[in-house]
Amino acid sequence: MNKVYITGFGIISGIGCGEEETFTSLQQKRTAIGNISLLETALKHYPVAEVKKTNEDLILLASLQDGKIYSRTFLLGIIAAQQAMQMAGLKTAQGILCATTVGGVDLQERYYKQLVENGDNAQLKKEVFPCLELAYGTEQIASYFDICSNVTTMSTACTSSANAIMLGARMIRNGMADSILVGGMDAISLFSLNGFNSLEILSPTGCRPFDRHRNGLTIGEGAAFLVLETEKTAINKRIYGEIAGYANRNEAFHQTASSPDGAGMAMTIRHALNIACLQPEDIDYINAHGTGTQINDLSEGNAIGMVFGENIPPVSSTKAYTGHTLAAAGAIEAVLSVLSIKNQLLLPNLGLENVMEELPFMPQMEMKKSDIKYVLSNSLGFGGANTALVIGEVG
Repeated sequence: MNKVYITGFGIISGIGCGEEETFTSLQQKRTAIGNISLLETALKHYPVAEVKKTNEDLILLASLQDGKIYSRTFLLGIIAAQQAMQMAGLKTAQGILCATTVGGVDLQERYYKQLVENGDNAQLKKEVFPCLELAYGTEQIASYFDICSNVTTMSTACTSSANAIMLGARMIRNGMADSILVGGMDAISLFSLNGFNSLEILSPTGCRPFDRHRNGLTIGEGAAFLVLETEKTAINKRIYGEIAGYANRNEAFHQTASSPDGAGMAMTIRHALNIACLQPEDIDYINAHGTGTQINDLSEGNAIGMVFGENIPPVSSTKAYTGHTLAAAGAIEAVLSVLSIKNQLLLPNLGLENVMEELPFMPQMEMKKSDIKYVLSNSLGFGGANTALVIGEVG
């Protein structure tokens, strides 16, 4: 089977746009979590992790035609995709697998009052409704890069873009494509804020992964894309890493929660290691899902303990930097894992003051030089849908 190489990546989140800004924020322990400023909401007392750029700023950054209507989700996505494709030296690819949970719902929210006030306004509906379905942003990115096949949108909650990466890797590995653009994108919306508020899991202070006094997650926004290529097309290119292993499992424990004992995620990690032909001791760093909610951090901590026993590698969650970027989280954290390998640095777990008593490890508190060959990146989603990616160094 073909190896799956990463030849390009792009990222935009609250901590920066592109590799340089993002890595500088990581080094400086600069979190994006703060007061909401770009969205009118009654939930202003909950902090978020915004990309501090208006839609107009994003249009200029992406060099898109002004005067057209774009969803914020698409704007974040196209910027990350442009970075990834430029880094890989590609003008097109043989497919795009893109993940999102909110799609163009920000447009629906923007025009909701106008729709109510104007009633049956055909022109207004023509402008708004085509952008609402989840697949529309993916199709826009595919059109921009002239990608005509394997155009797929994935929406599996918080595991969405990790699953997009996994599916792309499987396609490359099995000879179904030579190059695939994979990733995810989500913008902060009233839909996501109100939805998580109804679940009573929004943090009033900012998320603190694996802290004894953790009090919920922080909604973030952003996008990340990776270009995956086969050995044949990646030859003579700079390779930033390899998707060595992957797995997903749905334990169907609860509508929105993983099993507290971590059995489902443990099964997922073991299968990903098996695909990668690795043992637990081969993993040098774990980029945890670590949302800062009571159940997630307990479940993931237990899963890591079940798989790695007494030899747990350094672990941290980067969501205290970026917030929980929903469907984009898996791809953003995959890119951060690539940066960890590229720079041979362990990433710190911000916001931790008192480690939870049940945790079988002490999270990584400082950025630290280390020999990193393989990173495990975890994603846990609604319904017990768990995904694990093993990202490796290419010598």
